[in-house]
Amino acid sequence: MEVTINIDGQALSVEVTVEVYEYLNRADHKEENLAHEKRRHWDSREFDEYIVLTEGRSCYYQTPEQWVCRKETILEIKAALALCTEAQRRRFLLYALEGLSYAEIAGLCHCSKAAIQDSIEAVRKKIKKFF
Repeated sequence: MEVTINIDGQALSVEVTVEVYEYLNRADHKEENLAHEKRRHWDSREFDEYIVLTEGRSCYYQTPEQWVCRKETILEIKAALALCTEAQRRRFLLYALEGLSYAEIAGLCHCSKAAIQDSIEAVRKKIKKFF
């Protein structure tokens, strides 16, 4: 895949692997999300403080009981996801964890938005049936 990088104001096209392209695409998406959050919810704190407060909160405030419950829930979710096909699992995780839209996932997977929606709905049904 070809990626355009801006170096000192000059655009440079570079060939990269699909994995690198997906990583860069996720990083761009995360950067856009943070910029959006900054515009919508800026509350006069330093941006580093804002990131820590919004991104790194959960692991520092959990009691041992909460930690065990979270681990058990993660194991149950993994077991439910094991019932899905690899494509369904990948599409669902891109949607649920990475926050990508159906169109973005369709672009990454080279398929239609309807196929992405069907995959995600199938995973949801399997998870509901599992629980």
